[in-house]
Amino acid sequence: MAWPTLHKQAQSGGDPNLASYDEACASFSWDNARAELDGLPGGGLNIAFEAVDRHVRRGHGDRLALRWLGKDGTVRDFSYRDLMLLSNRFANALRDLGVAKGERVFLLAGRIPELYVAALGTWKAGCVLSPLFSAFGPEPVRMRMALGDARVLVTTEALYRKKVLPWRDQMPQLRHVLLADAEGDALPVRTLSLDHALRQAGNDFAIVPTAAGDMALLHFTSGTTGRPKGAVHVHEAVVAHHVTGRLALDIRPDDRVWCTADPGWVTGTSYGIIAPLTNGATLLVDEQEFDAEHWYRVLQDQCVTVWYTAPTAIRLMMKLGADAVWKYDLRHLRFMASVGEPLNPEAVMWSQEAFGRPFHDNWWQTETGGIMIANFAAMDIRPGSMGRPVPGIEAAIVSRGAGDVTPLDTPMAVGELALRPGWPSMFRGYLNEDERYQKCFAGGWYLTGDLAMRDADGYFWFVGRADDMIKSAGHLIGPFEVESALMEHPAVAEAAVIGKPDAIMGEAVKAFVALKPGFSADEPLRKDILGHARKRLGAAVAPREIDFRANLPKTRSGKIMRRLLKARELGLPEGDLSTLESDEK
Repeated sequence: MAWPTLHKQAQSGGDPNLASYDEACASFSWDNARAELDGLPGGGLNIAFEAVDRHVRRGHGDRLALRWLGKDGTVRDFSYRDLMLLSNRFANALRDLGVAKGERVFLLAGRIPELYVAALGTWKAGCVLSPLFSAFGPEPVRMRMALGDARVLVTTEALYRKKVLPWRDQMPQLRHVLLADAEGDALPVRTLSLDHALRQAGNDFAIVPTAAGDMALLHFTSGTTGRPKGAVHVHEAVVAHHVTGRLALDIRPDDRVWCTADPGWVTGTSYGIIAPLTNGATLLVDEQEFDAEHWYRVLQDQCVTVWYTAPTAIRLMMKLGADAVWKYDLRHLRFMASVGEPLNPEAVMWSQEAFGRPFHDNWWQTETGGIMIANFAAMDIRPGSMGRPVPGIEAAIVSRGAGDVTPLDTPMAVGELALRPGWPSMFRGYLNEDERYQKCFAGGWYLTGDLAMRDADGYFWFVGRADDMIKSAGHLIGPFEVESALMEHPAVAEAAVIGKPDAIMGEAVKAFVALKPGFSADEPLRKDILGHARKRLGAAVAPREIDFRANLPKTRSGKIMRRLLKARELGLPEGDLSTLESDEK
């Protein structure tokens, strides 16, 4: 059906940061965006300095920087000065442990205050931060830490015992494990107390000089084949985090910003830590997992003004109906945004009814480091659209040919979404995989792997992935990683996984399994394989459904045809089967 355009609304608190899209695009330059930040006093650029220390130097040290809401009802407030001193202590602790500039510090924790302190302190020490999603199972954690050459891990005792200890001896280069919630005799062997290390460290720290091009972040993203990819981001990315937080999310210094994303996901770092702080706002952090009524209370009681969340959560809220929202006083809520997967038009229209304002969808990737396309506060919303490119970003729909890339100018032509390289938060490589990185670029464009369309007015519309990646609850899941874990089960001979449409998660992981001789395709075995996958991969990545097959469809070269499995599952055309060698439906 055709959805009505939602016209821009007058906002409380004056005009949005981007009052006119066309004027902003015409006047924008990345040099001017860089000038909004201070830079290190001795030269260079450092994310933590721009996020925290420069506000203190400007006389805003007493401003509330972070409010943490604990599961048990505890509320802890941290001023910008508090964060400066605590992150100085963490940086000193790293130095005391002999951790050198450029070494990798991994974070594996839920949304606890220590995580945010460690992130900022890592950047101050000139080290590279790599946050992990705490719902990962032991194998994804091990693989990412091995690929990233982890030297330091900050985690909790429970996560350490469950997800790290089983393989710790396989990684001798992991020199230090700092536990955020264990002390003294309770410490497991070869671990340290983070609290003790912070108490022993000093308050003063001279930030290690970092250049704009120095590595600052290592975010892992799954691939369709092979191992996860470590996307490298540099300190210059803070320029894009800052300006897109201001323009795309309309963040202002007096805002209370709630980004619900876990910091193990790139959104939770770029917009759950960096952008609110560089813009001088208050960052709200809630330790509790999703519960719609709880979230509404947080929005009300904490006077949240800017809210950034995911379509999965919005769809869950929709199930409760608009009446559940109307019980709460949300008059402070000024801007709502969504990211992670396409926000269906029904959700946009529902939010207009329930909240009196729409969710503004936007698009970006781990590789882009920051928001690239957005529905801005000053723009009309076309439900289902990703919006228009951020000022400073050139986007196009292209067709890949034999060695060339051709822009498609016809409105609503389907092609691959491409971006002109050069924005500050663009990834600078896949760790130790230069050939893989170079394949992302052709004809002067970064090729995103997403299929999209652009209408006559410049709004972009998501169509789907050009590869086999699965997008579930905002997380990109690589089929190979899931299939590899399934293959570890003694009964599994072959495995293939696809994304199956799901009303809540966008896509759910479904597996097709061929068994080894001597095993029966029965319900107990199905449950055992599912349990094995959940233990190895974690609930966020593991399949939710398994079908047994005598054989899996393969090409003559032996490659399993996931495309064919998905077509049959969804009742879609099977397409070209000329390369099909073996098959059993």
